[in-house]
Amino acid sequence: MLITDQHPNNRSITVAVLGAPNVGKSSLINYLLGMNLSVVTSRPQTTRNRYHCVFTVDHTEIILVDTPGLHRSNKEFNKRLNQQAREGSEGADLNLLIIDLSGEVMQQFFDFKENFGRELAPTWIVFSKADLIENVEALPLTEVVEKARELLPEIEKHFVISAKNGDNVHLLTGAICDRAPSSPHLYMDGSVSNKHERFFVTEYIREQVFNLIKEEVPYEVAVVVEEYEDYREKNIPNKVGTSISAAILVNKPSQRGILVGAGGSMIKKIGMAARERIEEMVGGQVFLKLHVKVSENWFSNNFVLEEIGLPRALDSNRVWRKK
Repeated sequence: MLITDQHPNNRSITVAVLGAPNVGKSSLINYLLGMNLSVVTSRPQTTRNRYHCVFTVDHTEIILVDTPGLHRSNKEFNKRLNQQAREGSEGADLNLLIIDLSGEVMQQFFDFKENFGRELAPTWIVFSKADLIENVEALPLTEVVEKARELLPEIEKHFVISAKNGDNVHLLTGAICDRAPSSPHLYMDGSVSNKHERFFVTEYIREQVFNLIKEEVPYEVAVVVEEYEDYREKNIPNKVGTSISAAILVNKPSQRGILVGAGGSMIKKIGMAARERIEEMVGGQVFLKLHVKVSENWFSNNFVLEEIGLPRALDSNRVWRKK
């Protein structure tokens, strides 16, 4: 069918952003978007779902696929995270493999090869966190890339960037635009993601749990939106803004006490910080009600995993739904 409502010079490209946990994938995506859409914390393994993040440069639409960090694990929950990362690259025109310069560089290539376990689309290496290296120019990155190409022959080129201060990100963006094929834009309504606001509500609540709760508790937390009512355009008397009720699921009763805090102090802090993030997203007043619910072994419960957007992986264990 002839498309007549788009510019004839339009281009579109889908780019999967891959790598190990905590290498800077979401930080790079947020820098490119010019907004803090993806969750970023100082803790590894924050991203759990793949989703599209969209921005446009001139007539080029760039669809970034944010993915969980690939890692080795036999746990059902982690298998599903890895499946999200693998599926994020399916149908992509290009992969960006993010490699943390402050870590063991070659080991990251070996781990990715082992954990990804399938063929790649054309791949560019993005060496991240260059701001943490005193003399980047002295690093033998050309030789490193040649060695990496023996493992991953799909590698075409590499970039050295810092998402913290923006060094060389414009070079990466320009190269992606040059690579984009002529194509109609897929997101013509101004959307910046293929996920609904409800999804980002759960992400921003969980982000504050990571920021405010220490040790391992945040890794055993899930968030489920129970009610979401947007009154901004409904003209209902005494109803303004957006009303949200969400449950924070924990694995043990002791974890519930940590999240609630003395006299409800911690759940109040989480709610206040999350509400600020959500109000920034929706552009209006938000009423946020949180409660903590014990759901033992939720990360092995198929019903809960499906609800938070983690369907069974190809190598999943047999996990039964609760009736």
